Amino acid sequence: MPDLQEVSGVTPDTVDKWLALLESRHTQTIQLGLERVGAVWAALGPDPEGLVVITVGGTNGKGSTCAMLESILLAEGYRVGCYTSPHLLRYNERVRIDGKDVEDAALVAAFDAVEHARGDTPLTYFEHGTLAAWEVFRTQGLDVVILEVGLGGRLDAVNVFDSDCAIVTGVAMDHMDYLGDTREAIGFEKAGIFRAGRPAVFGDPQPPQSLVDHAAAIGTQLWISGRDFGFGGDRQQWGYWRYAAPQASGALTKRGGLAYPSLRGANQLLNAAAVMTALDTLRDRIPVSMQAVREGLMLVEVPGRFQVLAGRPTVVLDVAHNPQAAGVLSENLAGMSFHPETAAVLGMFGDKDVEGVVARLRDRVDRWFLADLPGPRGLSADELAVRVRAAEAKGDIQCFKTPAEAFSAARKSVEEGDRIVVFGSFLTVADVLATIRAERH
Repeated sequence: MPDLQEVSGVTPDTVDKWLALLESRHTQTIQLGLERVGAVWAALGPDPEGLVVITVGGTNGKGSTCAMLESILLAEGYRVGCYTSPHLLRYNERVRIDGKDVEDAALVAAFDAVEHARGDTPLTYFEHGTLAAWEVFRTQGLDVVILEVGLGGRLDAVNVFDSDCAIVTGVAMDHMDYLGDTREAIGFEKAGIFRAGRPAVFGDPQPPQSLVDHAAAIGTQLWISGRDFGFGGDRQQWGYWRYAAPQASGALTKRGGLAYPSLRGANQLLNAAAVMTALDTLRDRIPVSMQAVREGLMLVEVPGRFQVLAGRPTVVLDVAHNPQAAGVLSENLAGMSFHPETAAVLGMFGDKDVEGVVARLRDRVDRWFLADLPGPRGLSADELAVRVRAAEAKGDIQCFKTPAEAFSAARKSVEEGDRIVVFGSFLTVADVLATIRAERH
């Protein structure tokens, strides 16, 4: 049955109506490939000259990396667009200009422009949204655009845009139905955002060989953490080092006395070092001072990434939904001050490695409050309980209809000095965060 817009010829006039229309058009939310996106992109009109594009891919840490880049560049005074996904509470979070969510009117106009440009070309929800974000950016006179890859890299809609520098934060096992069931296969897909003759940064000291080989094959200037750049530090400050060229060659530059990023978690120095390296490779086009680096890292914020809320009991929000991210969350929890007990609020999708996630955190959690997640991919709390038990989690397990209900029960069960950690999905964190904000306002 044709949708309402196709029958009436009238495009939606609000963001919510646009999103409802896009969701109704495709039952398959993920459809990799660049042909459709490329055709519509070409029809949108010319891109602005001189715009610097930085693409960020990787399994985990993309959101934090994008936020650091954005914060530093804004501190330097550049006009910056940033596209990330998914959002927590409001779609507008995905498209930011100069650190602020884009207004509804600009998004509606961009969705409409993409609709007219696409003709009969079908687009998925993510493809239409990605092109709409670009349409917003290309008309705003920006200096830099930061684009977060949605899934993989090589065939992701974001990869239709040529980047001046690409960052891959790291490679772990996730989205294996689409990207492959080995780290080497996934690494090749992530490396698809590299460009010949241009710089790329890999933020993990252990790159898949497939990623390194692809960079060499197409002539990418690949900087690898631990080989070409890195960091060290103590409890008070940290320092950054970098060779002048990849393959650990050229002069060695050191920058010390840096304050730790405002984002919590030991892994954030990996992201910060990758960000500094990427900016160094682009210094001829967008020079950045160390003062801007310090200010940007000090002020950066990302909701839902090891976000510790003020008040008692302590509440930690983290969108960790794969074993690697759960391992980082476990380390970060271990680094916090002492809490007699920890309650977990967990909701996950069925296509995730639930047992692997729970295994990384089972020794940190005393009680489990499980929640249903909606949609065909969402696990019911009862189904989730079976998989949590299979991972040999200790402690009491209770099931609830929503993450908000699970959080409410967890809050009633703990003492003031205890801790609640909410994780497993963007949807899980979003529902709890919306509840907390509604209570406070």
